[in-house]
Amino acid sequence: RRPMPVTGKLELTIKISELPNAATVENGWKSFDIDCDGQIVSVTLKPKMFKKLEDAQANFPMWVAAVAGKMGQPTTEKGFALVEPNIQVFEKKPKEPAVAG
Repeated sequence: RRPMPVTGKLELTIKISELPNAATVENGWKSFDIDCDGQIVSVTLKPKMFKKLEDAQANFPMWVAAVAGKMGQPTTEKGFALVEPNIQVFEKKPKEPAVAG
């Protein structure tokens, strides 16, 4: 028999580098899906949070966003909702070519 499990907290971070094609839902919130190796993660963001992605697309030639949250209810056989999502956006600098020395 296995001992009782310890309590943990599952937090997910998904990295994206392209602006999602989002649908506008209730109260102007933006809803979109992210395909993570076949797992479809449904994300709904406040307009202010989605604007971070739009600003990155407008202002940075290359960028990456970390979309973090908790695993929510299953939405399909191969997907779930991301609960309490938060976004951080970072400009991606092109890698400097290595100088042979």
